[in-house]
Amino acid sequence: MENQIKTFYSKNWKDYEMLDTGAGEKLERFGKYTFVRPYETAFWKKTLLGNGWEKADGKFFSTKDGAKKGWKMSQKIDQFEMDYLGIKFYAKPTSFRHLGFFPEQASHWELIENDIKNSGRKIKFLNLFGYTGVASLFALRAGAEVTHLDASKESIKWAKENQKLAGMSELPMRVIVDDALKFLEREAKRGNKYDAVIMDPPKFGRGPKGETWKIENDLPKLLQAVRKVLSSDPILVILTSYSIDSSSLPLGYAIEEAMQGLSGKIEVGELCINEKTKNRMIPLANTVVWEKN
Repeated sequence: MENQIKTFYSKNWKDYEMLDTGAGEKLERFGKYTFVRPYETAFWKKTLLGNGWEKADGKFFSTKDGAKKGWKMSQKIDQFEMDYLGIKFYAKPTSFRHLGFFPEQASHWELIENDIKNSGRKIKFLNLFGYTGVASLFALRAGAEVTHLDASKESIKWAKENQKLAGMSELPMRVIVDDALKFLEREAKRGNKYDAVIMDPPKFGRGPKGETWKIENDLPKLLQAVRKVLSSDPILVILTSYSIDSSSLPLGYAIEEAMQGLSGKIEVGELCINEKTKNRMIPLANTVVWEKN
């Protein structure tokens, strides 16, 4: 693995923009709405003044703001549609400050679709911690047989709604509510294999039966379990983390160890969004990509 940090970003967003950042916040446009959300490492001053920030449709307050945690809206905002490269999905403000997807992951969506299309064969795709399933939709459109897993019943319901909105209800997507580690252990015993796996594990979480997840303790177990369900000829493994702030390199070393014996290349880096005001890259998550040579 080369010790070089890559910037992963997409130039293809139309329904989303990062308008400005600064003073611990980010100003974003999702479709016709603008929102202010915390971005604690924005140590610099805001570029836009006045109306750009003050006229946002909603602002999320964290406990650090000294206000009641949650959204303060200028109007009621229900679920609304987003589009990325022809795939439609739903967005809405959630209690966790997110809007049901992560715009910075768009470059991975493109990579998933391209690698599956270019494989020249039927791919079995596993989306662990799959959330609302946007990445799964790109795998589906590429022709993969998809297994989408999350411990949250609400997220799984949302993923099914996204599949329907995208017009892909008839395509093969197995949607499962389960604990990721327990699911992988059962799949290994059954002999089920996957050609592509993506995972976005949280820092802390609970499975549907109260199982506890802590990334510091459980990430090595997760990667070992993933390796056991990989096919003999995998094409893609993606690991993304919003909970390791220091660098993507430790994640890269972990993937390098887990993928020993398989011929592939590893790229480590940061998922970024290009900020409109100053045309600079804003890093939002660490990520590692393993691809077949």
